[in-house]
Amino acid sequence: MLQVKDLNVHYGAIHAIRNVSLEVRDGEIVSLIGSNGAGKTTVLQTITGMKKATSGQVLWNDHNLLSTDPSKIIRLGVAHVPEGRRIFASMTVQENLEMGAFSRKDRAGIQEDLEKVYARFPRLKERYRQAAGTLSGGEQQMLAMGRALMSKPKILLMDEPSMGLSPLLVKEIFHIIQEVNAGGVTILLVEQNARMALSIANRAYVIETGRIAMSGDAKDLMNDDNVRKAYLGA
Repeated sequence: MLQVKDLNVHYGAIHAIRNVSLEVRDGEIVSLIGSNGAGKTTVLQTITGMKKATSGQVLWNDHNLLSTDPSKIIRLGVAHVPEGRRIFASMTVQENLEMGAFSRKDRAGIQEDLEKVYARFPRLKERYRQAAGTLSGGEQQMLAMGRALMSKPKILLMDEPSMGLSPLLVKEIFHIIQEVNAGGVTILLVEQNARMALSIANRAYVIETGRIAMSGDAKDLMNDDNVRKAYLGA
């Protein structure tokens, strides 16, 4: 289980994250929704060590991630698909995927998981020798997801996977997220497309100006008048 307790993060004098607490139970999809600039990305980046917390706790199966080196967090089974994909543009598709397994030593297992990624994302298989920077936006998102899966994660933190994609590709990406979860990977999903995020989540949190404003069952939040008006265009 992932537990975030009373998390505070500052950017200089700016108090960006204010006493945020949330939890993600094994096997769940939990969505963190909110407007642009609300602090969603900062929460994910702090969990995986990319940002330093001012105070609070981030516990992953009793490991304190705030005192763990980011290079070791991946070895604990915590993988991050960052906002903007952050693929290695000059490297091939296959080289990007192999980089995702940098912390692993089991060569046979790596090859097996590589084939699983290609089976899940056939377009990546077709382009395995192609420079990643020449892929379409949707293909780059698939590559970012595949690269994270190559680390054999127990939990996958995803930041805005639908950003910049066509409605058809958004549906495909969210279907893949559900498949990954069904395969035993817990998901913490940050997403501005609140309707899609809530539609696949078990539970959800709403963050506003660095604070958790609401939380609960995803279906209940989808039907909440305040959420509908603020985030669902209803």
